[in-house]
Amino acid sequence: MEVRATTSHRGKLPRTMTTATMGRNSAAVLVVLACLVSLASAQQVKTTDTRWSYRLPLPDGVSGAESLAFAGKDGIYTGVSDGRVLRWGGSAAGWSTFAYNANYRSVGVIKSSKSCYQVEKESICGRPLGVRFNRKTGELYIADAYLGLMKVGPEGGEAQVLATEADGVPFHFLNGLDVDQATGDVYFTDSSTNYPRRFNTEIIMNADATGRLLKYDARTKLVTVLEADLPYPNGVTLSRDRTHLVVAHTVPCQAFRYWLKGPKAGQYELFADLPGYPDNVRRDGQGGFWVALNQEKARLNATAAPVKHLVGVRLGADGVEVEELTAARGVTLSEVAEQSGNKLWLGSVELDYIGLLV
Repeated sequence: MEVRATTSHRGKLPRTMTTATMGRNSAAVLVVLACLVSLASAQQVKTTDTRWSYRLPLPDGVSGAESLAFAGKDGIYTGVSDGRVLRWGGSAAGWSTFAYNANYRSVGVIKSSKSCYQVEKESICGRPLGVRFNRKTGELYIADAYLGLMKVGPEGGEAQVLATEADGVPFHFLNGLDVDQATGDVYFTDSSTNYPRRFNTEIIMNADATGRLLKYDARTKLVTVLEADLPYPNGVTLSRDRTHLVVAHTVPCQAFRYWLKGPKAGQYELFADLPGYPDNVRRDGQGGFWVALNQEKARLNATAAPVKHLVGVRLGADGVEVEELTAARGVTLSEVAEQSGNKLWLGSVELDYIGLLV
């Protein structure tokens, strides 16, 4: 719908207008101006269509590159549906197994990647979600939804379990993860203390608010709870200046900020309302954040198809939306990772490929 602003009397006030009338009309003018400013701000939001992005197929039999980590010139690392972390070594080397959990080789029921799609097997196979490198040590940290916080050395191999609980409460659904490159500390989320990942829908339907924001201290090897009783905390990332964390909450479609330093240290506050259900959040190259959207918000008029299908937004450092990503129907994203040269790598927990937008 097109909105137009109109004026009468060529913008001049009638001479007979009373003070009260002038006051009312001044207020109306202010409202109109505010709406115009809002429209102008909305028009400044850049829209980028991802449907023409390059597709990097995953190996046959696996899917779900939920989160992405990068090392070296061509190295791309991602957790997939059979519990492994894979490495892409470039077109010549292709995909290879980089890391796996103890069950991957020891449990006889895991005879094929496809068996891990069965809900009763997923908890045995493991499901690596958030992945990030400590660039100083070369260690890769992994938030496995079922098996806990893990890490593996620069050469890969069997991942070591670092923690499976905090404050005596077991992890049920580890999800997002980020590493402070200055200290080596790891920040991560447990989306629910009641439901594991395969009961993801129950978290939403029951308005579960038992999630936690957690910290693994690289020096003491201890896990502390930074914030508890959270509704579906998902992705987490450290701000560029390391003063706060940004946490995406799948429900209620919002991002929050947890202050680590400064006068607000320890406070948890609303950072942004989002136009969809967010998954992971990553820093962009300008001090802001990319937030992947797994699904748009439910519409009041479900019969009317939305004009565009949103799969991600970029927020400025102040939480204001400055760019949106769109895609073809049926495509969902779980991560938007910006790399050098403004390349956008697109991960999805549902698709069998990784996208690249240049």
